[in-house]
Amino acid sequence: MNNRLYGNLIFELSHEGRRAYSLPENKFAGYEVPAGLRRKEDAMLPECDEMTVVRHYTNHSENNFGVNNGFYPLGSCTMKYNPAINEEVAAMPEFANLHPLQPADTCQGALEAYDGLQRALSEISGLAKFTLNPFAGAHGELTGLMVIRSYHERRGDTKRTKVIVPDSAHGTNPASAAVCGLDVVEVKSTPEGIVDVEDLRSLLDDSVAAMMMTNPNTLGLFEREIPEIAELVHGCGALMYYDGANLNPMLGVCRPGDMGFDVMHINLHKTFSTPHGGGGPGAGPVGVRKGLEELLPGESEISVGPYHGNFAVLLRAYAYILTLGREHIKEVGPLATLNANYIKESLKDAYELPIDTTCMHEFVFDGLKDKSTGVTTMDVAKRLLDYGYHAPTIYFPLLFHESMMVEPTENESKDTIDGFIDVMHRIANEAKSIPEAVKDAPHNTPIGRVDDVLAAKHPVLTYRQLAAGE
Repeated sequence: MNNRLYGNLIFELSHEGRRAYSLPENKFAGYEVPAGLRRKEDAMLPECDEMTVVRHYTNHSENNFGVNNGFYPLGSCTMKYNPAINEEVAAMPEFANLHPLQPADTCQGALEAYDGLQRALSEISGLAKFTLNPFAGAHGELTGLMVIRSYHERRGDTKRTKVIVPDSAHGTNPASAAVCGLDVVEVKSTPEGIVDVEDLRSLLDDSVAAMMMTNPNTLGLFEREIPEIAELVHGCGALMYYDGANLNPMLGVCRPGDMGFDVMHINLHKTFSTPHGGGGPGAGPVGVRKGLEELLPGESEISVGPYHGNFAVLLRAYAYILTLGREHIKEVGPLATLNANYIKESLKDAYELPIDTTCMHEFVFDGLKDKSTGVTTMDVAKRLLDYGYHAPTIYFPLLFHESMMVEPTENESKDTIDGFIDVMHRIANEAKSIPEAVKDAPHNTPIGRVDDVLAAKHPVLTYRQLAAGE
């Protein structure tokens, strides 16, 4: 490959006078741009021929990593199965060209899909009703907490200002509670990685509004004490909130509503087919148990967004759910769990497994088992890039110093997983025999090891044309 075209900026390929386009005759030649809007000098734009432009951006596009070109075991926020047909459904002009303000009688098909997804999510979760308005998981958390706050306020119980959050929770949980004007109280985990019920007992009183739980939790472990926890929380007058970010292994197996949860959000983009790398797009529908329906946005004074949410994401999710159907959606959880446990058991000889028990859809290592090599989790993650794999989530959750969270998802084949296991073992062996090869990785990418601290503190966000002689 021509490295000149592959690694350079488009400005560096520029040559004065070259063109990659031919514009039609200017039909607005008589229009004068107001003096205050005119440039004092020409904009510095790259000048390249057509093939240079096409090859440059095509080559750079191949640096993007996704499920279409490699294994992506990112824990907690993994890119799940995203069939292309769901993209086609979302892009249908009958949906894509709708205007949010057009009369309801002209978009009955879209409204029917919207209603169908609400009913499907209610069936999957065991909750009475959903709103599809929230645009992301954290947005859903905030919406759910607003519902909970309104529930207590309507009852005149205004002293309930605390939300109990496990120490293994997603970082957005305490953040959402704080944004909602509630105080966060942390409940500790047991050495087995689940909520410490005895610690929880000491935190419960009439100032608690709710307890937020993720199940399976961030360590990928099933919270076995939920029935007792729900009884204790409800016993003090508070509500139970379910963070649905890890819903994959639960599908068709058990339902949050049946466990005693009152409010939950579902990350459609994590479980139901929407590519969400780079921070979007997403959707975080919120469901409530019977008796709380009137508190949802659209039914009360709560307002979290206009119109019908991120509609294209909702369509992808609905298409995915309908494709699987009632009989096949229950296969997702067991396959995700099987894949995760297979990787965990295959690698625990080389990587530190702080909680050695059966996991659900994901699990967490605490770096390499042999700490004497000086090779860190960051080094392992960088070295994986050389072998063509995306790294798992690193340094989260914060319960362990060298956390490495692996989530293989339900749709990966044994061949793909065996290849990943082999490479992870190879890196562990390299850490012992040639540690510098791991510490200096990556070696085969267009850009090698960067100074992360320098990049964060002094990012270079613009291109500066060097003057002659510089």
